[in-house]
Amino acid sequence: MSIRAMFIDMDGTLLTSSNEISQRNAEAINRLINQGVKVFLATGRQYEITAPYHRMLGLKTPMICLNGASIHDGITGDIAGKKPVILDEGRFHRIINENSCNVIVHTTDGLFCNRTSKEVDVWTREGKVPPRYIGDLREADYRNVLKYTVKTGRHGSHMSHLFSEEADVINWQDGFEIVAPGVSKWAAIKTLIGAFGINPEETATIGDGPNDIQMLTGAGIGVAMENAVPETKTAANFVTGHHESDGLAEFIEQYLIQSFAM
Repeated sequence: MSIRAMFIDMDGTLLTSSNEISQRNAEAINRLINQGVKVFLATGRQYEITAPYHRMLGLKTPMICLNGASIHDGITGDIAGKKPVILDEGRFHRIINENSCNVIVHTTDGLFCNRTSKEVDVWTREGKVPPRYIGDLREADYRNVLKYTVKTGRHGSHMSHLFSEEADVINWQDGFEIVAPGVSKWAAIKTLIGAFGINPEETATIGDGPNDIQMLTGAGIGVAMENAVPETKTAANFVTGHHESDGLAEFIEQYLIQSFAM
């Protein structure tokens, strides 16, 4: 099968747990690009903490951010497409405050959160852009929300169903995310490959989380990391090595570089 585009998740896939790109992963991606394959980043991260790695890899392709809620131009960083999520804010904050959750609101203007956290501190350090607001979100003036991240400290399914009629939800082990109906990495991928004249069968996708399942099942080749959650592995065509052991490069070297050389 001829692969013309590869879409790569970041956390738990491209990056190590210390948020670094290994030399082997970078070299494998570079070899793939030199063979004429278009390489894209498809992540749950917001633009500000995606762009530094995009530049590090020398990519010029658009970036899929916030699980597909926004697509950013690969050169300027401008938003090329966005799908805001609309919730009943009064109801949302009532439920969240009753359950004492840590909440991050990702907007087109930046982050708003009800408290700081290690994750927010890392994002600030990486993107060099602090949150626009930290405090009681009921008093914050935010708009154009692209994603809500709700940290409950337990599997998100115990609460996320409360919002399933208003939006699409993604459950994680420590909480859940809320995006607009129909938003996913795969939906964004279909938009991009359509623009580039690439068929779904000519794409490869790789990731580790529940937010990667749709793109793994939709692509010509879907690859899960060894560290992926079980349901993601089940959805994949292949399971490669751990993200701490260059599993991304392992797959590219074994299946894509060699197949092009044949």
